Amino acid sequence: MTTDTTPQLERHRTPYDSWRSILLSLYMTLVGYGVLVGIPVISTAWVELLGFSEVQVGRVAGADLGGLSLGALLTSLVIARSNRRYLILFGASLAILGNALCTVFVTYDEVLWLRLLAGVGSGIYTAVAVASLGASSRPARAYNLMLFAFAFSQALEMHILPQLSMNGIYFVFMAAYALGLVVVHWIPPYPAEKKLDVEIDVPERTGEHHIVHRHVPMYVPWLCLGAIVCSYTNIGAYWAYIELASLDAGVADKWIGQILVWASFSSIVGCLIATVLSNRFGLARPLLGALLTMVTIVGMLAFGINDINILVSVFGFNFLWVFVDVYQMATIANVDHSGSFASLMPGAQGLGQIIGPNLAATTLGAGLGYNGVFTVCALAAFLGMTIYATMYLRLRKTIPALADAS
Repeated sequence: MTTDTTPQLERHRTPYDSWRSILLSLYMTLVGYGVLVGIPVISTAWVELLGFSEVQVGRVAGADLGGLSLGALLTSLVIARSNRRYLILFGASLAILGNALCTVFVTYDEVLWLRLLAGVGSGIYTAVAVASLGASSRPARAYNLMLFAFAFSQALEMHILPQLSMNGIYFVFMAAYALGLVVVHWIPPYPAEKKLDVEIDVPERTGEHHIVHRHVPMYVPWLCLGAIVCSYTNIGAYWAYIELASLDAGVADKWIGQILVWASFSSIVGCLIATVLSNRFGLARPLLGALLTMVTIVGMLAFGINDINILVSVFGFNFLWVFVDVYQMATIANVDHSGSFASLMPGAQGLGQIIGPNLAATTLGAGLGYNGVFTVCALAAFLGMTIYATMYLRLRKTIPALADAS
């Protein structure tokens, strides 16, 4: 009998493995992404309760999501050497202030800048939460829990927010931020490590082990962030126009409405299966398979939409985006222990969410129709897959234990 000599990525428990740290980080991500998740309902409230036009709503929503990206970017510059508890306090204070002022100043120009302020605060707050989840010894599990929780928080927001006044919506967000500050001490103040290194456990045929330290090239996390932007360009464009495209193709509004509601539950199944696959096959190979399938799922609509393929596409999309998110976020967390790159993930997601709908709108403006929109979606997903495939093949030659890490 021979001994397995395959090198494995070595992980050590960190203060971020504490259930308190994970629980608070999960809560913070749900709060920080709250506007992103609830933007369809909030946008409707801006139109119906404040009288904003559809164009103005797009600008205000863009300011909020742009602020999220900006806040994450600013956080990435200082998180490796700053006290995370202070960053949380600062970000939450900005978000609470922005929401509070929105209850007083209600004109378009005022709300536009105040949503940018609240978005920056949300970006700081969310970036620390995402980086803290990634600092645990099992980041794929932590991000899986986050996305599993999202499936329920989104349903809760969609149910509660439409019943509230505009100020009521703002007060809900203020209260949510304030509640997390009560237990801010649950988050460890500083990262456990600051180097872009990994430890690899290399077993010998004699049964002994030795640990090898390998420096991870800087291009790895940057490529991952670029791929996240591509993935969310697809997600943003697809989600912004899937209902409108279906109605334009003659699909009954009741049918597409039911599909959108029930398809959200396939995300929960995706969370469960993603964990099983990553434990057995690592992160990279399931990610590449999921992205390749995503290209097919969104690209099929470029050839026409009917009752059957819209059902397959929407359910497949909701199932697969969880795979993509869990794996690509965990890939960055595996190499970035300082949080500098992990904290940029909300910014990359927000940037993709801005690029996607705008690129789709430009495609429609050029007269290419919804066929062109879903072609753009497929190309964005394919570009993301190409980035990961190139990186995976490179790492297989240089750091194989990292290439197939779970």
